[in-house]
Amino acid sequence: ELLIEQYQIGLLSYYYKMYLSSGQSCDGQCGETWGTCSCHATCVSLLTCCGDYRQYCLQISPYSGTMMGGSVFSILNATFYPSKQEQLTCRFRGEIETVGYTDGEGRGYCVSPLLFQSGWLPFDVSTDGRNFNSSGEYLSVHPSKMDAAFKVTLVNSTQWQYYGTPNTAGTLRMTWHPSLIGDTDRVNIELWGYREVNTSTTDTTWEEELPPLRAEWTYLYSLGKGLANSGSFSFTPKSSEKPYSDWEVGSVRVSPSIYSDGARNVRAVWSGAHALAWHLEEAFRQDSAAWALDRCLAWDVLEKSLPNFLEEVVDCPCTLAQARADTGRFHTDYGCDMEKGSVCTYHPGSVHCVRAVQASPVYRAGQQCCYDSTGAQVLTGDSIGGSTPDRAHDWGSPPYRDPPRIPSLSHWMYDVLTFYYCCLWSDHCQVYFTHRPSSGCRHYTPPTAGAVLGDPHFLTFDDVRYTFNGKGEYYLVLSPDRGLSVQGRTEQVKLENGECSPLETRLSVCSVLPLSRLSAVAMRERSSDVIEVRQAEQQNQLEVLRNQRVLSFTEQSWMDLHGVFLYSPTPQNVTVMFSSGVGMEVRGREGGAMALTVLLPPDYTNLTQGLLGQMNSDPLDDLLTSMGDVVSPDNTSPEEIFTFGASWKTSNQTSLFTYDSKYLLDTYYYVKHDPAFVPAFSVSEDPADPLVGDMLKMCFGDGAQFCKYDTLSTRSLAVGNATLLSFRSHQTLMQDLESVVSCGWLASPRYGEKIGTRYLEGSTVSFTCNSGSVLYGSPERTCLPSGEWTGEDVSCISGRSLYLKKGNITFNLPLNGLS
Repeated sequence: ELLIEQYQIGLLSYYYKMYLSSGQSCDGQCGETWGTCSCHATCVSLLTCCGDYRQYCLQISPYSGTMMGGSVFSILNATFYPSKQEQLTCRFRGEIETVGYTDGEGRGYCVSPLLFQSGWLPFDVSTDGRNFNSSGEYLSVHPSKMDAAFKVTLVNSTQWQYYGTPNTAGTLRMTWHPSLIGDTDRVNIELWGYREVNTSTTDTTWEEELPPLRAEWTYLYSLGKGLANSGSFSFTPKSSEKPYSDWEVGSVRVSPSIYSDGARNVRAVWSGAHALAWHLEEAFRQDSAAWALDRCLAWDVLEKSLPNFLEEVVDCPCTLAQARADTGRFHTDYGCDMEKGSVCTYHPGSVHCVRAVQASPVYRAGQQCCYDSTGAQVLTGDSIGGSTPDRAHDWGSPPYRDPPRIPSLSHWMYDVLTFYYCCLWSDHCQVYFTHRPSSGCRHYTPPTAGAVLGDPHFLTFDDVRYTFNGKGEYYLVLSPDRGLSVQGRTEQVKLENGECSPLETRLSVCSVLPLSRLSAVAMRERSSDVIEVRQAEQQNQLEVLRNQRVLSFTEQSWMDLHGVFLYSPTPQNVTVMFSSGVGMEVRGREGGAMALTVLLPPDYTNLTQGLLGQMNSDPLDDLLTSMGDVVSPDNTSPEEIFTFGASWKTSNQTSLFTYDSKYLLDTYYYVKHDPAFVPAFSVSEDPADPLVGDMLKMCFGDGAQFCKYDTLSTRSLAVGNATLLSFRSHQTLMQDLESVVSCGWLASPRYGEKIGTRYLEGSTVSFTCNSGSVLYGSPERTCLPSGEWTGEDVSCISGRSLYLKKGNITFNLPLNGLS
């Protein structure tokens, strides 16, 4: 700690000297760079910061909190001394002000407000309420994506959300971590409600757009005042009366008791949003099914007046394997995640669900896709646990803030609470599924994948495989029509200290090898944030930058950014998801190499170039140089491949990379392709080499060529094995993404049953009729490669009537002796 303190003092002294010599200030200028000093985030590692950089360009801890507000963060490395008549004021998004405070050492603290949006948001700080010249960024987080340790936990959540229905009553209990409330001994516990109010003055059918709505987040009443901050509270809820009972979705808030009832933007911890069954009016408790049915039918009428969003939501992947592999367009639903043992409360019978990452283009709707233990999609025509689209995307959609784009809360109003009305509190799911039917997968087309792995080897979108060992920065994928640029940086491979010669060890230097490896990837689509993923100092770990500023994933694994989403569950894995559905998977591998997978949706066909080739199902034109010449992938020498690769070097004008160290400036800023670096174009398998025997045992099958090259060139079995594993992982991905034919859902016949709920190529569905009924049509139907079912539609004859179905029309014919 003493060394760190001395280092910080030294840095501050350095910055102060720079400030005196330059005359430049970061007062209101964060992000700017001058010739004499800098207020950009890269100045810290480059030692070029203006002297007052840390006072005006703020760093905070913690850096994130729920969008509901109430999170307190401290401002690091800056001091504030407001006068007795002044106070620290924190302004978020340039418009929402909260009262902050300072401690005895001048450290400032801000309280986050209700924001109704997720993502990185700017904040400014003032000590006089007028000059907001110190600034930083704060990460507002979707309530359901906050770690449970930072929320009020509703113990036995099923009891909370079914309270008042038959056989569900008793005492409710909640817990929280006392430290989240601060040093206070006493807390208040309050109920807050959420609703979206139609502000239109006309009563009409909204066929083209939703009516204008206003979000209301309101304090309702107290559950307890001046209670001990013990981290636990239990109570027996009472039914409420109007107007409180009109609020059917809300959250519980725990805050210090020094604040008045319903005080806004104060330190607090919230529960997740939930259906307020436990607080609803007495009529709900007397007959919850009838109460819920009334609301279900009222919702049915409302839905019929709203625009049809179903036509624009994307189709689901046909299989669980596809859904998990298409990471650019779909991401795991936190409420039904097989890797975390979720119980899939809203989708019984499913084991895993995913959500479409992006909202639909016009109505900003969402898509949810659920799968059973066989990997088949579950459809609402067969099960209450089927896949359902959402009128309001659960994760919201830019610019957020207003209904129906508000993360989580809008989704609760349109899609979740209504599910309670029709399905969970009453038995009328058919009403719900009329408006939320599963989309199926007949129109789903999987993405196309390309990859970079090992030292480094390229697998193009059309599956051309080659090795390019250039040293520099190159275009991996370039699509001017779509505004996509994916750039890769390669660096020369160095031996580990243990592999150096004795002389090199004594001289504290390590040998370098005549080959390179991928060390960083930078990417942007149109006007999105620039994302860079590079090797961290720790072995096999990755570092992520947004707009040249290092991000930390210590608090949140998911981040909503501008035009792009990031997910990093471990320091070795990063997933990047762009608005178009383009996905990037970056993995840290043994030996410091990075493995990259690029997933492009079908609308990128014929629109790509670069080292990963042209995506058009024609491997012969993949090796297209930047000058427009095509190199044949067959019978081409490694030297010719090298010339092709070098043609795709970037420039200073187009580079997306960050140069925040002397090494990066000297190595890459001025030279995008090092002409002096000549790699080893091939390696020799000498039978006398003791490494060869073990290598041959390890490197076999598809991908053996890459495995052998990396093993022999680096003299490391571990590196060769990492390359082989990366290659096999890519092959598995390609298999998971293979196109699957769907023939579409088949209905069960009236007075009969359907056996089988898999509707993909090769699947067979059987039909039987109830006792006393006769089957008309085909008792078995099989899905053909053409996407059509064999046989005829099925109907059952029951009693004195014949029910026949032709297309979408059902005929009810009296028998009258007909055969």
